[in-house]
Amino acid sequence: MLLCGQPYGPANHSSRGSPNGTAYVSQARRDLLRESHKHHAVKLLRQIPSIGPIRAALLVALLQTPHRFRTKRQLWAYSGFAIETHDSGEYRYVRGKLQRNRERITVRGLNDNHNHDLKNLFKGAALSASTRPGPLYDFYGVLLEKGMRPTMARLTLARKIAAITLTIWKKGASFDAKQLHRQAA
Repeated sequence: MLLCGQPYGPANHSSRGSPNGTAYVSQARRDLLRESHKHHAVKLLRQIPSIGPIRAALLVALLQTPHRFRTKRQLWAYSGFAIETHDSGEYRYVRGKLQRNRERITVRGLNDNHNHDLKNLFKGAALSASTRPGPLYDFYGVLLEKGMRPTMARLTLARKIAAITLTIWKKGASFDAKQLHRQAA
């Protein structure tokens, strides 16, 4: 692969005296950042706490356009944050008559068919936001105060970051911490 006129790969960089590939990684990082400056969306996404220049560039590269997703739930499914459920039957026969089944739907966990890089990006952003002071840290703290387990609170925070990313990128709006605690109807 050619990027900035130079072939990429470990073979190209092994002759430069870098036994562990750090020169390769730092050059790839510089090239990624240089390329990301061409996209207006990167400036918008960097307003979100815990989304730095690398994560913003990767978001633009992985998602390409926010218009692929009509709702935040579609982005959650693509990112691996959608909840999978199982229902063996909505109706059953009782004494010869068809009745609606009253058993609850079984939750099976998060979906398996997703973009792993995007999931790791949002999980990393959530982990970063849950350890550094800021509006997302406060949101995380409120979730913990309500009695939510830390792992579930980080999942909720990752979903929130994904939803904020989609909204800011689609509307071209600025990040507003006051909108963070607002619940959709």
